[in-house]
Amino acid sequence: MEKKRSTLFRDAFGHLHFIKRFLIFTFGCISYNRYNGFNQLQLKGTEYIKDLPDKRVLFVSNHQTYFADVFAMFHVFCSVKNGFINTIKNPIYLLNPKVNLYYVAAKETMNQCFITKLFTYSGAITVKRTWREGDKKISRPLDLSEITRMGTALNDGWLITFPQGTTKAFAPGRRGIVHVIRKFNPIVVPIVIDGFQKAYDKKGIRVKKKGVLQKMRFKEPIQLDIKNDSTENIMEKIMDSIEQSSKYEKIKNIYEI
Repeated sequence: MEKKRSTLFRDAFGHLHFIKRFLIFTFGCISYNRYNGFNQLQLKGTEYIKDLPDKRVLFVSNHQTYFADVFAMFHVFCSVKNGFINTIKNPIYLLNPKVNLYYVAAKETMNQCFITKLFTYSGAITVKRTWREGDKKISRPLDLSEITRMGTALNDGWLITFPQGTTKAFAPGRRGIVHVIRKFNPIVVPIVIDGFQKAYDKKGIRVKKKGVLQKMRFKEPIQLDIKNDSTENIMEKIMDSIEQSSKYEKIKNIYEI
């Protein structure tokens, strides 16, 4: 009984729901005009997520800024939770946010200051990059405890991940995401975003340009055979789904010529 009562007031990591609600509401109010004011967010495909189960859903997305992408996704998921499809024009959804929503972020980024630590409390699963630390290239083994924490988040709700682990377009995907999929077998939903890097600085805090149309498109869940598909094949399907594979890079280069 005590454990059941605690889950009503705290998330899977012990964070109090009322504080998370307050933080999501506050950050949502502050950021709202970035997506439905001096800039606009065009949404497509949220009908694919409105009937998803409340737990064990993994979102994979390309990445363009540290925070603006995630803030926008919080708006969208809270809006969908409250019955709105392909729109965030009614911010009343911020009064009833989705608190079992988590996202993966680099530990070094989230430890930078008091504000980023508040961002962490709102739902970040912090991880150490295996290939880079600050401006230095490194090589360290995957920390399996991080996979476990992602599983804890999935067993409690929805988890947003950025398989490339960087804001650089067409960077290779990191195989850690395949380990998560194999171990916890979640529903995997792709998201494709665009326009955020034009509107904001790399951190996604400072506004660089107004009047930008930002785009966020949800696709149908990816069909994966985790028993028979190779790691390379699963990774290729993920990168294709978020339009960051070499195939899409070639298409972009053709249009830019």
